[in-house]
Amino acid sequence: MAAPALPWPPAPIRTERLVLRESEARDRAAFIEMLASPEVGTYVGGHRTRDELERALPAVPGRRPGLFTVDLDGAMIGTVTLEKATGHFPQAAGRAELGYLFLPQAWGSGYAAEACAAALDWFASVLPGEPVVLATQTANARSMRLAAKLGFVEAERFEAYGAEQWLGEWSPTPHRA
Repeated sequence: MAAPALPWPPAPIRTERLVLRESEARDRAAFIEMLASPEVGTYVGGHRTRDELERALPAVPGRRPGLFTVDLDGAMIGTVTLEKATGHFPQAAGRAELGYLFLPQAWGSGYAAEACAAALDWFASVLPGEPVVLATQTANARSMRLAAKLGFVEAERFEAYGAEQWLGEWSPTPHRA
């Protein structure tokens, strides 16, 4: 079943430490830093050069339905996406897919779990009962742990982009991370 369109943009979502909001022009430098980071690019096809990103990114990068900018104390630390899968993996095509990227300095503090859980809660309130998929490389131990913490359950493993991929599915339940 294809994921329905999400109403966008929602009001900012506030958690204990974070705000999930629409992208703004002030986030451009953080987008460039994140997308140019070799660490961030390790499991998502590699990083891009700063020069390339400076030329390619619009004044307000990431402003599109389904993309939340994750804000900590007024500064972008990452993004969470919840959007209809585009077909980069046929196994996920047409379904709502969760994705996330965070600046390396934000890793290890629980921000990704907090932001993703808030986005999933919002999604469940807007589209009750609609499942969400998440795909990641099995070699990405951090992402695999986060998927488990969020309540994603393995649906299948497959080869793509020269690596083993893991596809998990999440269904709204009252008790998650």
